[in-house]
Amino acid sequence: MKNYLAAIMSAIILTMSGNVLAAPMTKDQGDAILKELREIKQLLARPQQQQAQAAPSAPQAPQIMKVKGDAIYVLGKSDAPLTMVEFTDYQCPYCGRFETTTFPEIKKNFIDTGKLRLILRDLPLGDMHPFALKAAQSVHCAGDQGKYWEMKELVFKNQNKIDVDSLAGYAKDLALNGDTFKSCMADGKHLKEIGDEAKYAQSLGITGTPTFILGKTAGDTVEGRVIVGAQPLAVFEAAINEMLGKH
Repeated sequence: MKNYLAAIMSAIILTMSGNVLAAPMTKDQGDAILKELREIKQLLARPQQQQAQAAPSAPQAPQIMKVKGDAIYVLGKSDAPLTMVEFTDYQCPYCGRFETTTFPEIKKNFIDTGKLRLILRDLPLGDMHPFALKAAQSVHCAGDQGKYWEMKELVFKNQNKIDVDSLAGYAKDLALNGDTFKSCMADGKHLKEIGDEAKYAQSLGITGTPTFILGKTAGDTVEGRVIVGAQPLAVFEAAINEMLGKH
């Protein structure tokens, strides 16, 4: 096909040359010939484009990372074969999407059944999310009163209202001691802890949220697959089931 089209192009060029010798070419004739040449050029290029599009790309191997697997707050059974470490930002819309659409199914199917445990690491992206740091503080301050996971859930459910007054209201909804909570927030009791976790994430090259490391539980470390972003439930299910099969 390519050789055939090239022959046509050559014939047109020869015809154009003959016309020039026989009689002056009009502007309309010249434009018509140029149009044909452009169309033929596009036809010649099309098979190459189609071949490039049809060529299958090689599947990329999942990125593997080793992270700390110890934490004060761990959701799930201590002897769960798998651990998922999540680096999160409480004002990040993608983190919120994961929390409200994907996490409930992961919790029901894997955490509550003893197959997986979850650890949260704070990575507030203050430049983009000005309320993220205070929100992280509120979760830790609630944790001081035994309501870490409950506060985390409330904050994510109300991402559009996580100013200081709203956070105090969620603490009240959880029947926390209001004075103790407000004092914890005002004193910045957990600021260093949150800052250290953010620095740790950066040392690993993690700069976006949510980022997950899913792997086998092995003492105080977790080495496993990196999953970036609020991926569909099927992505997490496939990775978890594959690792459970290999465990």
